[in-house]
Amino acid sequence: MLKQQLNFKLSQKLSPQQIQLMKLIQLPTLAFEQRISEELEENPALDTGNDEEDNPDDEFNNEEFDDYDEGNEVIETDINVDDYLSDDEIPDYKLSANNYSVDDEDKQTPYASGISFIQYLQQQLNTYRLDDEELEIAKFLVGSVDESGYIRRDIQDIVDDLAFTQNIYTSEEKISKILEIVQEFDPAGVAARDLQECLLLQLRRKSHSDSLVLATQIIEDAFDHFTKKHYKKLLSKFDISEDELREAIHEIECLNPKPGGTYAGNPRLIEHVVPDFAIKIVENELELTLNGRNAPELHVSREYTNMLKGYKDSKEKSKSQKDAVLFIKQKLDAAKWFIDAIKQRQQTLFVTMNAIMHHQKEYFLSGDERKLKPMILKNIADKINMDVSTVSRVANSKYVDTPYGTKLIKEFFSESMKNIHGEDVSTKEIKKILEITISEEDKKKPLTDDKLAKMLKDKGYPIARRTIAKYREQLDLPVARLRKKI
Repeated sequence: MLKQQLNFKLSQKLSPQQIQLMKLIQLPTLAFEQRISEELEENPALDTGNDEEDNPDDEFNNEEFDDYDEGNEVIETDINVDDYLSDDEIPDYKLSANNYSVDDEDKQTPYASGISFIQYLQQQLNTYRLDDEELEIAKFLVGSVDESGYIRRDIQDIVDDLAFTQNIYTSEEKISKILEIVQEFDPAGVAARDLQECLLLQLRRKSHSDSLVLATQIIEDAFDHFTKKHYKKLLSKFDISEDELREAIHEIECLNPKPGGTYAGNPRLIEHVVPDFAIKIVENELELTLNGRNAPELHVSREYTNMLKGYKDSKEKSKSQKDAVLFIKQKLDAAKWFIDAIKQRQQTLFVTMNAIMHHQKEYFLSGDERKLKPMILKNIADKINMDVSTVSRVANSKYVDTPYGTKLIKEFFSESMKNIHGEDVSTKEIKKILEITISEEDKKKPLTDDKLAKMLKDKGYPIARRTIAKYREQLDLPVARLRKKI
């Protein structure tokens, strides 16, 4: 037998307005501008510009519409236009930042135009005399080149793909012959199948010299010894002096391991970053400003207020008019929620970044990363009485323009460790000291992780060898053997 029972449960749920605010806070400036554009398109009651949205002559500004009762249907049309247009609300809805003017420097990385890397390679096909089949094979090979400039596929796989997708039946020998032609294209080293072949293609294009000949022999016959920096084995194998080996290695180091990665017309290399904040030093004090593009001027559309006035003035209210008023009320509410969310977003961003700036004041005044203090999300959340997730949304996707360059805000956060004096120091500080120590080492005898751990301990940072290894990898620094130079 089915039993029914009543249970009481307390749960916490976010309102649609809170969810909307959280999503807006997370957006960087460019995405935020796009979101405003979308809302303006979707909600005709929302308008932007410098028009005054209040009208002192509007009779209905301080009045409410009466309910309309028709039969059993009651339609709520109570709308207090004061909620949207009163003089007191203008500062809330016209969100121009007082600390931003048109004269302020708008630092952006501009977009660049041009053809793509693949198009650049395809254009070079026109300089070769190929029959129809060879041309199709060459186009397929060019299309197989990745962003770094490599073809990382087996010849047999390419033969199979040509048969299935292009209905071209050919041999590995012919593919290899056409591949040699594509490998003659610029930039040098393009269409190589691995790093060794890429370096050899570049070396063979250079004018011959003793160091180039030796460099070619090293890559061709002792590539494994070279990559592992077994210099003693190379000296013995080729019976050469250290100076000769040094010159050959210099020739190799001047080559480009990713010929496609630095192509100027590659749009993937261009990143458009708009700082959300700017920090300036004025008379030895920090000054924080919010990018004016985060503070748009939004207000309720005048056309909608005129529609409401027309409804109020009409003596006979038809069903279609009542439906229109309900629609208007919906759109006005949505517009008000969106404008309120933007205002709260602006305040949240500024308050959060202001707390971060003061926590890291020594760094922002000096630019010395060793002065970065330990800081986690909870430190800032406690200061501004907000949730950790809110601080995370601000930090993860926002940039700040500082006197030392444009920085991602989350880079200022780090865990803490104890030094020999029992003081909390930032792991960022330790990584910077480690980076400086490695940059100043003798490259003929680079420091091992054990030696680095001992040196940092002598400087007051007792860190285990495995921690040194972890920080070194995070700094993208190789092990001692691979940092060795002859």
